[in-house]
Amino acid sequence: MPISAVRIPALLVLEDGVAFHGFSFGAAGETTGEVVFNTAMTGYQEILTDPSYAGQMVVMTYPLIGNYGVNDLDTESGRVYARAFIIKELSSIPSSWRSEHSLSEYLVSQGVMGIEGLDTRALTLHLRTQGAMRGALSTADLDPKSLRQKALASPAMAGQDLAKDVSIDTPYEFKPRLFELPKDRRTLRIAAYDFGIKRNILERMIAEGMTPRVVPARTTAEELLALQPDGVFLSNGPGDPEPLDYVAREVRKMLGRIPIFGICLGHQIMGLAFGGRTYKLKFGHHGANHPVRNEATGKVEITSQNHGFCVDPDSLDRSKIEVTHINLNDQTVEGIRHRELPAFSVQYHPEASPGPHDSSYLFPRFRETIEKSRG
Repeated sequence: MPISAVRIPALLVLEDGVAFHGFSFGAAGETTGEVVFNTAMTGYQEILTDPSYAGQMVVMTYPLIGNYGVNDLDTESGRVYARAFIIKELSSIPSSWRSEHSLSEYLVSQGVMGIEGLDTRALTLHLRTQGAMRGALSTADLDPKSLRQKALASPAMAGQDLAKDVSIDTPYEFKPRLFELPKDRRTLRIAAYDFGIKRNILERMIAEGMTPRVVPARTTAEELLALQPDGVFLSNGPGDPEPLDYVAREVRKMLGRIPIFGICLGHQIMGLAFGGRTYKLKFGHHGANHPVRNEATGKVEITSQNHGFCVDPDSLDRSKIEVTHINLNDQTVEGIRHRELPAFSVQYHPEASPGPHDSSYLFPRFRETIEKSRG
């Protein structure tokens, strides 16, 4: 796609009135959402298509974005869920044999706005100091006062059940694109709750000999157990976990009846099902370089993370629930398990995409938990 000689001004204004001027790429127009930053150096396509970013505008701290383009194989879902993409510099000429579209072309096709040319370092430092906040981005309205009012009028992330908006309506059997079922082991059936599930999580299950049947967020315990799965998976997803008490109630009914594994939002739901509470982090964890300590082994895993809420450790009954992993940056809870029942969860993403694979052992552990429970 030829580089346009005309650069369209764009303006981002946060709810506290701080404004950032830049230039538009992708779709033109106007949007609002919670502004968060991500520290990953690569994986912008997976980030954009991760349903966990529904309702959010993503700032990339790495300065040059778009240099390897976009392809249809690396998407985590069927579309872009981020409200907008905020970067320092756009690489308008992608260079990769896998590239099928430029990043700007891709965002245009998805109707998603982007802004480049602003000081993402200053924006990130502001969000770290003041906390994640709502923002408004526009190419049509360049009045900071007007955009601030639009940001303030947009819904806050806390209290929102966004999982119901991104979840499916009808169950389906996942068809892998990357992995094949191993022929040297028995295939296990997994019922996977979709709160905004990533494709690479499902691919990793296939690689471990588990076939996922994906079910809607509103599926009851009775409906799910009627499928006779070998295990239950609670997926990642966007928004506040507290409004998902209807899911936590169903998970509580299944505890002890079937092995359960949760990731990200699924981890927070597991915490609620265990009788705990959650709270909102100041600016969340979004990136591919978060150090997490495994409390059982003392080993440190570098993890991929994307969440704005966390399980409150003081709300858990430690006689029944064990904290298995701790974030070394801020000491927040990164993993929990029931001491007697086959149920465990982690806050981070063991499938990465993007990110390191230090935590990929958790998928084999899910299989081992199932086999031990059956044995």
